[in-house]
Order: sequence, then structure tokens, then C-alpha cells
Amino acid sequence: MTGRFEKIAIIRNEIEALCLRGELEGRGVPHAIQSYYDLAYNGLFQAARGWGHVAAPVERADEILEILDAIREQSAQKNDEADQQQDNANSG
Repeated sequence: MTGRFEKIAIIRNEIEALCLRGELEGRGVPHAIQSYYDLAYNGLFQAARGWGHVAAPVERADEILEILDAIREQSAQKNDEADQQQDNANSG
């Protein structure tokens, strides 16, 4: 049985949101991803509060946070590799 949806975590950007959505859907985790974008304020809230958030039953929070951490770690590794390649290209 799934409980009431509650905010689990802030999502940093759209790519992170898409990756998280894909993982959660693939695992059958009930969730809702909400963007903070507001056309009237031209994204002002996203700059201040993050891209959006993921809401889900609180009993799935640990699982969702583990998935989100893995996505962020993988993204950080890719950024480090890209930085290293750029440094190598600039020094060579």
C-alpha cells in the first residue's frame, strides 16, 4: 500500500529530474516530480529554490534518496572526466 505523497528531495536540474524519473519508473516506485518553473517569474524560483522536487510515499524515501545520490555521483564523475579532458587539451 502506498502512503500519502510527501516532498522527498530537491532536484537540481532538468537532467537530474529526467534521470530520476527514468530510474523510479523502471523500478515501479510511485512518485511525482514537480518543477518550480513559473512563466510569470521567468524561472526566478528555480534559481533560488532548485529546479524542483520529487514527492513520493515517505516509506520509499530511503530508496529514492539512494537513487538520487547515485545519479549525482555519476554526474560528478562525468564532470570530473570532462574537466580532465579539457585540462589535457589545453596543456597539449
